[in-house]
Amino acid sequence: MSALDPRADDNVVEIGPGLGALTGPLLERVKRLTVIEIDRDLAARMAAEHPAERLTLYIADALEFDFGSLGSELRVVGNLPYNISSPLLFHLAQYDATVRDITVMLQKEVVERMAAAPATREYGRLSVMLQARFRIERLFRVSAGAFRPAPKVDSAVVRLTPLREARPSLADEALFARIVTAAFGQRRKTLRNALKMLASEADLERVGIAPGARGETLSVADFVRLANALA
Repeated sequence: MSALDPRADDNVVEIGPGLGALTGPLLERVKRLTVIEIDRDLAARMAAEHPAERLTLYIADALEFDFGSLGSELRVVGNLPYNISSPLLFHLAQYDATVRDITVMLQKEVVERMAAAPATREYGRLSVMLQARFRIERLFRVSAGAFRPAPKVDSAVVRLTPLREARPSLADEALFARIVTAAFGQRRKTLRNALKMLASEADLERVGIAPGARGETLSVADFVRLANALA
């Protein structure tokens, strides 16, 4: 809770509150809380435990939810389901203009991939796509022993803060996404081969990227420069 440090008037939404381990402490700090829960039984239990004037409850799939409908300066929190963490982060990234920050618990390996630097084993599509929109801070690690029953993996809490004015300008965001996906589709492929349907060797050389390089060696700025040149 100290990592989030919510204030009374903050616009906070919790994803997947479950049995309410985080919901109760949040309601002690904020005047009103929004929660998104896909399980109807858990949602009914939560509605019975908390007054409607304090808790706004949506029974919905967070992967399909319109977070833009919740207003501006949104603070997203939650212990995200590990099996959908990457798609959910990509979904949330669409709302970076209205989100103030995202503070979530994820599998430790996912957090390492999110924050990874180029030319490291963890660096990949998730790293580039999120770092193009957010500043990513690894806050702390949570061991498996903190849960009952204990999972087989460790967890970590991470904060994503929209870059806003510092966000790189993209002429074609869909093209950028296709380039990044192709570059990491088969990590051992050179960019010459991985991007052959999107860029020629001359295109790569024109923006200062060696055709024989691999996607994992390119920075976020490199991907942005290439996508804008091709657009």
